[in-house]
Amino acid sequence: MLRPILNSSRYLVLAAVVGALAASLALYVYGLAETAVVIWSAVEKAEVSSKGAKAMALEFIEIVDLFLLGTVLLMISLGFYELFINSDLKLPEWLQIRTFDDLKLKLVGVVIVVLAVLFLGHVVAWNGERDLLRLGAAIALVIAALTYFLSTAKGGKG
Repeated sequence: MLRPILNSSRYLVLAAVVGALAASLALYVYGLAETAVVIWSAVEKAEVSSKGAKAMALEFIEIVDLFLLGTVLLMISLGFYELFINSDLKLPEWLQIRTFDDLKLKLVGVVIVVLAVLFLGHVVAWNGERDLLRLGAAIALVIAALTYFLSTAKGGKG
């Protein structure tokens, strides 16, 4: 009697799949709208300066950060769907997730990139007032820990 209920309980993950997919779509659409606004603003001002270039570069870095976060959410959505609902999705080999460890490894890799882009945004926006050394050291420490996690997790598989 309990077996059919437990077998069906895997469909509870659909809430996470749909939520992460909707959040991913929202970030992609918002990033696209932000891109259009930044480009339109640059064309409208018709001003070329190193200060304007720095500001525009910072805005684009922040937009890339949005797209990366959207990609993380898309990978979570696809990964949960593949793991719990149906593994027959037609995805590229690099995006196929067969185990929960596969999902964790892919997400950790993307988180490392997101942290690097986040730090790059702070570097570009740096005006000499903030302490970038501490922020950089903290991010480097997290990236080092995640890289160690990746190397030990992959090492255990091979």
